[in-house]
Amino acid sequence: MVADALIYHPSVSHYLRFVATTAGRDKLLRLIQHFSKFYAWYLLRSNYAASQIRPFDAIKKQFGLARKLLSVGKNVEHLQLAAKAADAKNMDPVLRYCAVGRQLSCAVDLSLDMVGYLDVAGIRPSESAKRLQRLANKASLTGLMFNTVAGVYSLARLRRREEGLDGKEGEGVLEGKRLMRERTATNIQLLCDLCDMTIPASALGYVNLDDGVVGLAGTVSSLIGVWSVWKKTA
Repeated sequence: MVADALIYHPSVSHYLRFVATTAGRDKLLRLIQHFSKFYAWYLLRSNYAASQIRPFDAIKKQFGLARKLLSVGKNVEHLQLAAKAADAKNMDPVLRYCAVGRQLSCAVDLSLDMVGYLDVAGIRPSESAKRLQRLANKASLTGLMFNTVAGVYSLARLRRREEGLDGKEGEGVLEGKRLMRERTATNIQLLCDLCDMTIPASALGYVNLDDGVVGLAGTVSSLIGVWSVWKKTA
């Protein structure tokens, strides 16, 4: 009876829906990968033995490789999303251009990652793998910058719309609550993008951040991602 209660519990069903999605599995792997990066740095700074640090270094590398494999083919999806954003004539021009830039950058990043996976996995070694990985990091950073610009612009638009509301009227109150939800969602996405920017920026040498800061930033953005997908699969 206890086993049946656990197996058929709604939370178990929710978890199965979560891991059934590629996004859910990717976000979970990403969370473990970046936390392992942070924890390996913490153990190193705390003078733990190399044998205690090695498992977390392995998790960081192997989970990163697994995520590259899961993302194979997703570049096509981002190209399609870029085309749809370009055709969305009713969208604000700034947001449309940012959406196209973001999706094209993601497509380039994932395309280069596929080549990088073939090299790291030993399927087809390439002498230009390091150069391609650097280009992939530049594409990733560019996409995040587009998203950040879109987030800041969206907050400014929301602020202007809130200033024109009549908070005393019934419709104005409802609209104010809706705008508040939009602002919260935009702020969360902006925080996520800023955390994610530390990863390619550090890899490219644009900022001098150690693995602890980058790992912690990646952990925060991954937690936000897991929470977002978890809500969608409720």
